[in-house]
Amino acid sequence: MNIFRYVLGHVSMENFTEMTIFVLKGFTGNAELQIIHFFLFLAIYLLSLIGNLGLIVLVIGDPRLHNPMYYFLSVLSSVDACYSSVITPNMLVDFMSKEKGISFLGCSAQMFFAVMFGTTECFLLAAMAYDHYVAIYNPLLYSVSMRPRVYLSLITVSYLGGILHATVHTVATFCLPFCRPNVIQHIFCDIPALLSISSSNTHRNQLLLFYFAGSIEIFTVLIVLVS
Repeated sequence: MNIFRYVLGHVSMENFTEMTIFVLKGFTGNAELQIIHFFLFLAIYLLSLIGNLGLIVLVIGDPRLHNPMYYFLSVLSSVDACYSSVITPNMLVDFMSKEKGISFLGCSAQMFFAVMFGTTECFLLAAMAYDHYVAIYNPLLYSVSMRPRVYLSLITVSYLGGILHATVHTVATFCLPFCRPNVIQHIFCDIPALLSISSSNTHRNQLLLFYFAGSIEIFTVLIVLVS
């Protein structure tokens, strides 16, 4: 929670007192469609969660899968499960609720973890591409090249990269003043949606988003293609 206290410490008291609640617009205001969306996304979320947790249990429970390649898969599954859990439960509650508000702190937490897990997933995909490259082109030395210290370092760096990226955007976004009404035209607290309701110039934030997100995506794609 230290990151959110840091963010709040950099937000003016006026901004905090005025922006205690954000309203998530969602997909539609039609009650019947909201019920359909609820069951549809609930089914997708549960299937995704069961699949990811099933893979994690399988890797942990089967000694034959105790190697870096499957460890990466299990970590990726856990990150994917966490990413969907950051967004989907709150979205499902909003589908069945008339009040679709989210607190200032809740919004900042949701954005932080969404960016963190999304970025971590990108870096993990790059690490997995390198792992597959080593396994295919140098199979005899695979266990040496991908010893525990190496793959644990790759996983740690992936998480640290996600945390750093999320910290930068969370602080930069929630230092901005927001105008009323605090209606976010989205299903969760995403960066572009929050920038669109800011009452100040967001050019620097947009450049920050463009360069950081663009660099991470290009890096991931290049590593995957080269590997």
